[in-house]
Amino acid sequence: MRPGLLSRRGHRLGFRLRRTSPSQEKPEMIDALARIISEVIEPQALVTDLHGTFPRAAMEALGREGILGLLSAKGVGGSGQGLRAASWVVEQIGAACGSTGMVLCMHYCATAIIEQHGPWAVRQEIAAGRHITTLAFSEAGSRSHFWAPVSTAAPADGDTVRLDADKSWATSAGQVDSYVWSSKPLAASGLSTLWLVPGKAPGLSYPRAFDGLGLRGNASSPIEARNVLIPRSAMLGPDGGGFELMMGIALSHFQVLSASCYLGIMEAATKKASAHVAATRFDHLGQSLASLATIRAYLARMRLKTDMVRGLLRDTLDSLEEGREDAQLRVLEVKAAAGEMATEVTELAMRVCGGAAFRKEVGLERYFRDARAATVMSPTTDLLYDFIGKAAAGMPLFE
Repeated sequence: MRPGLLSRRGHRLGFRLRRTSPSQEKPEMIDALARIISEVIEPQALVTDLHGTFPRAAMEALGREGILGLLSAKGVGGSGQGLRAASWVVEQIGAACGSTGMVLCMHYCATAIIEQHGPWAVRQEIAAGRHITTLAFSEAGSRSHFWAPVSTAAPADGDTVRLDADKSWATSAGQVDSYVWSSKPLAASGLSTLWLVPGKAPGLSYPRAFDGLGLRGNASSPIEARNVLIPRSAMLGPDGGGFELMMGIALSHFQVLSASCYLGIMEAATKKASAHVAATRFDHLGQSLASLATIRAYLARMRLKTDMVRGLLRDTLDSLEEGREDAQLRVLEVKAAAGEMATEVTELAMRVCGGAAFRKEVGLERYFRDARAATVMSPTTDLLYDFIGKAAAGMPLFE
């Protein structure tokens, strides 16, 4: 039996990925990505954070170079690469700007569902880099239990469906061309149904702009839907089949890609702190900060924790591609580990670099704040601990 999450009905929700390597499949994309990071993302990271600005220029640059279409099939004009390649890309961008890394993470998560169940025209637009998408799962009524929406879908006139919802937050809210949207089923049994909702659909509103502690440019605002009318053909997968798509596609992509973003933040913080203590000196002693054993011990802890997350992330990808029996456990573990250790590593970076770390232009306090989002993004770290415990005990996760 292929690995997968135990559903509330007791069967496994299988997922398996093919092995891909970004450096082998498309080296020219790697060169383009490095150029976009150095010329667009890094120079704008401070402004993105200070003003909570959506990284529009970065996403447009990624679109022009085919990076938004990384997961799109070659048949629709995309790169046809897989989760391993997407993980590498999100890590590189997360190291430069956590907000941009998270926006891209959610774009890839939604793209993975659209690739399997969405219309050809939208898939082509994503592949061409002209369409940004995201997930809209979290709701005020079910909070971190994103798999159980309380929002509704109801028949309207003709072949039209009416959506009403209070989404608690969605990354890139008000900025995207489409949402992969969850609701209660239209008519079937089950927990949820997924829809492809246009970003500019009448009836969508954003009651308040995002003004958060970290990831300030990811536009993670609430969304209200009042009498939003869409065609029944906008349904993604079968009515009542949203749970299986969330768990079989969205969860594995989100867990891996969000962990990749936070790994990028950890790596950047570790390198920046190491460079700082090597270059900063006690002139009266003729020594650098790195001459202090306590400082080196902190750096060692940062390096170890970052490398541990990298090892777990790689093993998670291996488990998915190989169809190993422990794949479900690895998927649950990887975001929990990345979230916990990202907060620890960035806190150590602040301690190591002292007062310099508090200056915004240095960037470490931004990493510190961005890392805090990992534990509260659904599924939260506490919820993942419960899931991991159930998985270890052989229990269904959703009972």
